[in-house]
This record gives sequence, C-alpha cells and structure tokens, in this order.
Amino acid sequence: MRHSRVARNIWLGIENLLLHKLRTFLTMLGVVFGVGSVVAMLSVGEGASHEVREQIKKIGSNNIIISSVKSQEELSTATTHSHMGIYGLTYEDYDRIADTFETISHAVPVKLVRKEGRLGERAMEIRIVGTTPIWFKMLDRDIIAGRVLLPEDEYMHDNVAVLTEFGARKLLATQNTIGQFLRVGANFFEVVGIVRSEGGMAGNIQIPDEQVDVYIPISVAKEYFGDIATRRTASGRERELVQLHQMIVQVRDDADVESTAEGIKAMLRKFHKKEDYLVSVPLALLKQAQATKRTFNIVLGSIACISLLVGGIGIMNIMLASVTERTREIGIRRAIGAKRRQIISQFIIETVVLSTVGGFVGIGLGMFIPWLITYFSGMPTIVTLGSIVLSVGISVTIGIVFGLYPAVRAANVDPIVALRHE
Repeated sequence: MRHSRVARNIWLGIENLLLHKLRTFLTMLGVVFGVGSVVAMLSVGEGASHEVREQIKKIGSNNIIISSVKSQEELSTATTHSHMGIYGLTYEDYDRIADTFETISHAVPVKLVRKEGRLGERAMEIRIVGTTPIWFKMLDRDIIAGRVLLPEDEYMHDNVAVLTEFGARKLLATQNTIGQFLRVGANFFEVVGIVRSEGGMAGNIQIPDEQVDVYIPISVAKEYFGDIATRRTASGRERELVQLHQMIVQVRDDADVESTAEGIKAMLRKFHKKEDYLVSVPLALLKQAQATKRTFNIVLGSIACISLLVGGIGIMNIMLASVTERTREIGIRRAIGAKRRQIISQFIIETVVLSTVGGFVGIGLGMFIPWLITYFSGMPTIVTLGSIVLSVGISVTIGIVFGLYPAVRAANVDPIVALRHE
C-alpha cells in the first residue's frame, strides 16, 4: 500500500512538472551542467593521476636513481681546451652504497657510451648501456625475442647485446634479428635478445632507458670503452672521465625509500668535494602528484559545487512558483483530509524527481566531455564509479535540501485562505 502511494506520488510529480515543460527543462539545466562538470573534472584529475602512476611504474616506486652530473665548477671550466672533465659516480661509490644500507635489496651500476652502431649497410647512433643482469629485474620490460643478459655473460665477458625494439627495427629491418652481429667501432656483439623500451620523462625524472639502447655486460663496456669519453665539438674536442653514469638502487620497503635516499645523499656528500651527482626519488614524485591531484580535485570540485548551488537555487525558485500556482489545489487537498506531511512529501518527491533526472542527464554529459577531451587532445581521462555515485548522491541531496523549504511552505498554507485563492 505504501509503495503504491509513493509510486502514485512520483507519477503525479512527473505530471505536474510536465505541465510546464520549458520551465522544467531550463531549471533542470542547472543540475545537468553542475553534475556534468563534477564528473568531467574528476575524470580529468583521475586521468592525470593515472598517467603519473603509470610513468612512475616504468621506473619503479621503490627505486632510487643516482646520476652523474656536471657540477657548477665543472661547467665553468668546461670551455678550456686542455681541460678534462672529471666528475660523477665512482666504482667505490657503488660498492659503498650497495654494502652499507641494509634497506637495499638490489643495486645496479650503469655505464653509458654513445657510439655508431652498424649492421651491414645500416648504421645509426646508439647508446651503449653497460650494466648487469639485475637491471632487467629492477626495471621490468617486456622481452620481444630471445633473452636478456645473464650472469654468465658478465662472468665470461661475452660480447653479447640486447637491443631495444625500436633500435632493432631501424638497424635490422626485415633480417632475422637474433644471432646477427652488431658492429660498434672495431668490436662485434652478438644480438641475443630484444626488449621493449619506455624512454621519456616521468615528471622531472628521466626514465633510465631510451628508444635506441644496446645493453651489454658492464665488464665488457669497461674493457672496450674505458672511462674516458672523447667527442668532437665546434671548438675542438672535449674529454670526460666518468666511471659510472648512473646507479639504480632498489629498496625493499616503500616506507624506507625516502630515508635511504637521504642516507645516500649524506654518504655522497662525504666523499664528493663537489655536487656532481643527482639523486632522484620516483616515490617522492608520486606523493607530490597525489597531493597535486587532491588540490586539483578540491579546486575543480568547488567550482562544480558552485554550479550545483546555482542549479539548486533554480529548483527552489520553480518549486516556490509551483506552490503559488497550486495554492488552491493544496487548499482542496487539506480540506478533504490531506496531512501536512503528505503535502511535504509530494513537493519533496517532485524536486527529487527533477534533480535526479537532471543528475542522470548530467552524468551522461559528464562522461561525454572526457571522451571529447581524450579524442581531441590525447589527454587521458578516467571516469570512475565513485564520481558517478557521488554525482547521483549530490543530485538527490540537492532535490531534498532545496525542495524542503517550498514543501514546508506549501504544507503551512491555511486551507481556508487557499480555497479563496484565484
């Protein structure tokens, strides 16, 4: 009985709203745009956050990247023709860091050399990455063909190389990749595997791999290419002595990442007279991105709430007008025995119907806008179930809150006065 009465009241509310279709539609637009903006803005924020998380995932949230960089002193003397730049991480730094910190599970040294790689008649500039097999455990990359470096390769000083997919396509084209020999200078390396590389930036942190990388055992890189690099410039030749260009450290527990990074910085400061290193912490970048997302959502949510507030005021306005227009109807219902709570529930139902329908239309609009953003700008957007549930809840709440005053006012109309109303 109760359910049938509620259903009847809902249907009666819909009929009353349809008596003034244009006015109802214009009032509903406030809720539509308000709810739509909530869903759209939250999806943009979630998409941006997801993109940062994916970028951090490529590096590893529990990894610490230590890079060799030129100090300010080194940059100021780099213009001297006879000067040899000596800076960056050393093999001793690697041993000290790997052996000192109990929180570290793995540490991998990286030596970088840019050379021309040649296979048959094809040649291109490649980046030689001298490292250990642990590199592929710390940075998970898909194996396209063959295998990655093995401990035996390092121990036996084997001339083997693992290419990135992009480099393999450029150099090998349609040839059978695995088993081909890549020439770098006077040295030949057998291609034993191909991996997918990521490349690019994650926030302000350079992702360790590039599109055209060739991974070889670090013992082979030290033997063939040494620690001194010479390159031609417009003013002559520049020489640099860098033992290790990079170290990647993996911490067992995320909770220890930042404290371990601070410990590494303190150790490097002790053994380096100049600041010729850079310690990058992806986890700190992730936390910063999450804080930015929260701020972004608060700001955009506030703007959207203002739109919803305007829509709620519009609903209150139309319901007050409806009370005035239906004063005689209210008087008749009160005269034949309708209670105040029945009058209140009738008007509350009408406002909830109005706001809920507007809310569902707004959700549709809010899901369409992110699609347009992604389609035209390429920016990732993600519509979450939470944003939809929140929007539905907001639209129903608006109907109740802004419909309550007109409903109470309608219930308090004096039946005798209402019957005299023309």
